[in-house]
Amino acid sequence: MAQAPPADKRRLILDAAIRVFARQGFHATRVSDIADEAGVAYGLVYHYFSSKDEVLNELFIERWSLLLAAIEEADKTAASPRQKLGAVATFIFDSYRHDPELMKVIIVEVTRAANSFGKTHLEQIQRAYESIAKIVADGQESGAFRGDVAPMFASMSFYGAIEQLLSGWIFGTIPASASDFDQARDLLVTTICDGLEPRG
Repeated sequence: MAQAPPADKRRLILDAAIRVFARQGFHATRVSDIADEAGVAYGLVYHYFSSKDEVLNELFIERWSLLLAAIEEADKTAASPRQKLGAVATFIFDSYRHDPELMKVIIVEVTRAANSFGKTHLEQIQRAYESIAKIVADGQESGAFRGDVAPMFASMSFYGAIEQLLSGWIFGTIPASASDFDQARDLLVTTICDGLEPRG
């Protein structure tokens, strides 16, 4: 039987780590747990990664770079600012829908862990806020959004609301059917964007 190529072994380990981190939490996970989940020798994990921190780091960078690209892609379109924010929300909600375990790991172990692992990724997290704030600022410049709300405040409110909803699904405190996802996304975008519309 032929051995899996190195890239596949690396992916196998990363995918196993997602499951273990989501199930046990990052801090309670040992490298040997990841190896057991992946069905590989303990030493093989260390062949590809120097520590479980590096595994989590790679999972975060991989997913977050896709988010940054999605925001940039939405911003490049000729859509309205409301539609652009809707596209960003759709990307994040769909990411959770398609890979809830990975999104649980990203939110619980990184973006909400500002005192520990998240601290090393504040720059990347900030980049997402700034990219969303740019969409808001452009909307203000065009007259689509009111000018008396700081773009970064609007951005953090927008992303914070999304993260709160994802946390509700992660911890099972709010319903999580396909229609719930769609309704929550639409209500969130409507609430934020209606609040940003010019007054009188």
